[in-house]
Order: sequence, then C-alpha cells, then structure tokens
Amino acid sequence: MTQPEPLPSAAATPAPAEPPSRPSLPSLPGLPDLPDSHVDAVELSGPRFQTEPAQVYRELRQRHGPVAPVLLHGGVPAWLVLGYREVLQVTQDAALFSRDSSLWRLWSAIPEDWPLRPLIGEKQESILFTVGEVHRKRADAVNEALFGIDPFALRDRSERIADTLIDGFCERGSSDLIAEYARLLPALVLAYFFGFSDSEADEVTHSINDMMDGAETAVESQAAFYTACRELVAAKREHPGADATSRLISRSPTGSEEEIVQDLMVMFAAAHQPTAEWIGNTLRLMLTDERFALSLSGGRRSVGWAMNEVLWEDTPSQNVAGRWPTRDTVLGGQRLHAGDLLVLGFAAANTDPQVRPDPAVSTQGNSAFLSFGHGEHGCPMTGRESAETIARAGIEALLDRLPDVDLAVPAQDLLWRPSPWMRGLSALPVRFTPGPRTLG
Repeated sequence: MTQPEPLPSAAATPAPAEPPSRPSLPSLPGLPDLPDSHVDAVELSGPRFQTEPAQVYRELRQRHGPVAPVLLHGGVPAWLVLGYREVLQVTQDAALFSRDSSLWRLWSAIPEDWPLRPLIGEKQESILFTVGEVHRKRADAVNEALFGIDPFALRDRSERIADTLIDGFCERGSSDLIAEYARLLPALVLAYFFGFSDSEADEVTHSINDMMDGAETAVESQAAFYTACRELVAAKREHPGADATSRLISRSPTGSEEEIVQDLMVMFAAAHQPTAEWIGNTLRLMLTDERFALSLSGGRRSVGWAMNEVLWEDTPSQNVAGRWPTRDTVLGGQRLHAGDLLVLGFAAANTDPQVRPDPAVSTQGNSAFLSFGHGEHGCPMTGRESAETIARAGIEALLDRLPDVDLAVPAQDLLWRPSPWMRGLSALPVRFTPGPRTLG
C-alpha cells in the first residue's frame, strides 16, 4: 500500500486553546495535524451518544448540514453522513464511494491496538470490504448459505430456546432481559444453524459485544472470535453437515479458507448483534409506551408495530464505518478528499427532516428505514427475514409466558450501552409474577 498523503495542516488557522467539543481522549501520537474542517469537530463517543444521540444528530445537522465532521477514538478525523438522500447516494455509487478499506489514507498513523480497527478492517479479506465482481460472487455464496435455513425450523428453534432461557428465570420473578435473554437468544439460535455448540456460542457472543462496544480489549476479542470461526470451518471441512457453515464452504467461489472464515464472522456477527438489540429495544418500548399495553397482557397485535418503530427511532445499527471516496468530491456541501473515511449514519438518516418533516406522524406500515443498510453491501433479504423471525419469536414468547412483566426501575434510569455503533440497553431489569417452567 502506498504511503498516504498527510491531511492539510490546521496550523495556519489556530483553534481556541480548549474548545468545548475537542476530543476527551488523547489523540493518537502518529496522526497528522487535523484539517481545518475538523479542528472543533464533535467526538463520536461519550455520554451524550448514550443518553441523547438523536439530539446530537440534530445539532450536527443544524451546524453542518447532511454531512458533518467528527472525530473517532483517539482524535481520528472522519465524516458522518447524516442525510437520508446522502446515505443513499453513497451506498448506490460504489465507484465513487468504495468499500475498499485499503483506500484510507491514515492507515500509516493507526496503531495495531486501535480499538476501532476491527470495525474498519485494514487488509481484511472479509466480504465487507470487497468490491465489484469479487463481492458479488461472495455475496451469492453467503445468500445461498443463509437461504438454506428453513424458516419454519428457524421459528421453531427460536421458540424452543426462548422457552429454555425463560425457564432459567421465570420462577424467580425478576430478570435482566438483556443479559439473560436478548443477548443470548439470537446467538444460541444461530449457533445451531451455523454448527457452533452452545458453549462456543457463549464465547463468541462475548467477543462480538466487546468488539461492537469499541472496548480497549476489542482487538483481543476479534482474535478470539476469529479463532472460534477458523476452528469451526476446519471441523466442517472434515465433517460437513446440513448447516450454514458447510454450505458456505461448498459454495465459496475460491475455496480460500481465510475468505470463508472472514465471511463466517460477518454472517454471525451481523445476524446476532443487531437482532439482540432489536429484541431489547422493542421490549423497552413496549414496557415504557402505553400504546403497546395490550401486548403486555398476552396479545400479539402490537409486536410488529413496535418492532417497526424501533427500526425508525432506535435502530440497533446506529452508525457504520465506512466508505472511502476514490477521488476528491463534494457530498452534502462538504468537500471530501480521496481516501477520507465516511461513517454512514443510519439512525440520523432515519430521522432526516427532509424525508420525515413531522416526526410525530406514525411510521406504522412504512419500511423505508435504512436500518439494514442499502445497496450491494446492505443486509441481504434472507438475513433480514431471519433476524425478524428470531426477534419476533423471542418477544412473543416472553409476553406469552410473562404477561404481567413490568420494569423494575424507573424508565429514566435505564442505561444505554456506550457504543456509537450499536444502539442497545446495558440492562433491562424487570419483575413479574413467578411462573412454572415448561415441561419441554
């Protein structure tokens, strides 16, 4: 990879000594000076992204328009695409806004232990960062691997595992529905269809959560996740079965073990993580909004409505890195340089006043949200349908088994996880009338 050119220096226009929006974390030592556009940029992390991200996006839009300068962990400059139309433009024009992460001109300044490195992926062979015909062939293999999952078997397995998890706390009368339910259900369901054991599913779930939180141990967690997937691929090469991993191996366009492992990591993480937060966010909405009270007495009519509203208002996939302009260009009024890092703001785009001028208007029946991405790198339809099947089965099973479930703390005391990438609760403590376990 060629040596990236340094960003333009901001030295000619000194900023105030301590502007309020300067990064709270120390800058990476090897970074070039910030460009003028980023000298007072907001850091894409911190308490406000936990408590009021929608307000942060509104302020950024008012100040900068549909594309805003932001700083990532360590003071790394990037552009956050806030506008609905601009997100569509970026995801539709793969020639101008490439998914090839090797184009980022700051790689030489990024240390190996940078917590966001697993999300951006220098030199990874993952399908996330392929382009053109190579991407299309590998996407076809992934789609065929997922298409082989029988939807009726998926629903049945989801209900069975949901009942098993509920059995673990139903006699107690209280639970944390995030730790004991939402973050376990998708992983355990997917583990079965991918060929993981339940104990392996627990380990990869922890690794994925750590990666998405951008924790200091994110790089180590990615390595652990990689090892688990490599071992599974090796086992399925020797003893293939009727599982998604075996189908992925048999349909790989190159047969490369590294490519298969990387694509398996993407398939599992992209299916588990957003689905877990979709379950948690929907349960929170139904427990805190009186519009959904009927569902809490055992009915199911409002579950689909609540799930749809979450994808508009609290989408699990908040921000996704990244895209890189292949040449200098202008987007949303901002001048971008070739190799700049773009972060797609799905949550901000879903509330763009250009497409939703009245946020009070119901989104029921409207599925034009960008929560599953868009374009050739968006989530395939088979993945969306599987996520909805698992999430809906989990929510309905819980409401059927625990019809009087209620929050155990005031709604305002609920805490969101500290990730600007995923939107989900750190915990969802509830209480309910203790009930018996199922016999099955």
